[in-house]
Amino acid sequence: MKDNTTAKEQMLKKIRKALLEKRENPYPHLEESPLYKKNTEELEILFAEQLTAISGNFIFCEDGIDFFENMLQLADKFKWRKIYCWEPELQEFLAKYEFPFYQTDKDFEQAEVGITLCEALIARNGSVMVSNQSQAGRRLSIFPHHHIVIARTSQLVLDLKDAFQLLKNKYGNQIPSMISNITGPSRTADIEKTLVLGAHGPKELFVFLIDDFS
Repeated sequence: MKDNTTAKEQMLKKIRKALLEKRENPYPHLEESPLYKKNTEELEILFAEQLTAISGNFIFCEDGIDFFENMLQLADKFKWRKIYCWEPELQEFLAKYEFPFYQTDKDFEQAEVGITLCEALIARNGSVMVSNQSQAGRRLSIFPHHHIVIARTSQLVLDLKDAFQLLKNKYGNQIPSMISNITGPSRTADIEKTLVLGAHGPKELFVFLIDDFS
């Protein structure tokens, strides 16, 4: 006898049959399985590898003098003149080594570099965690073509959950209302699937990890 049921009806019939049949869970321990393989690398190395893989730049500095020497090289290479820094702790640090910068937003439309702190560095994916508690504000990490992040080694963690624990330890119940991760320079592939860096933010991201931030 000819079956007059449509393809849609046949499909629904199979779905109903499958729902009625009880099957053993083929992956009983899936939720207990780790998402990532156990990491055996030093966090500094893992972060540097992941950041470099997404077109970021990683620079390790032992102290402020090492940082200052690297900054002078970058400023000379890119011909930086409009360098902005709005966080008092960073301003004091830069002033100590007589590094020139803008303390206000005067002529900010011409800004070439924004220097900021961060909440954490996440080694697993090379991300930089920032929040609205920073006095640098959102503009300084988005508008200039070059974004420089300065972090202490104590801010380097393996996973996102570890970064949130740092926030909890720092702010207690007053967790910042805006938390964001910066993963490499801004990018888009919307136009003909061609990857373009710096389409809606910094073209270059430099992360300075300083062992002795003083």
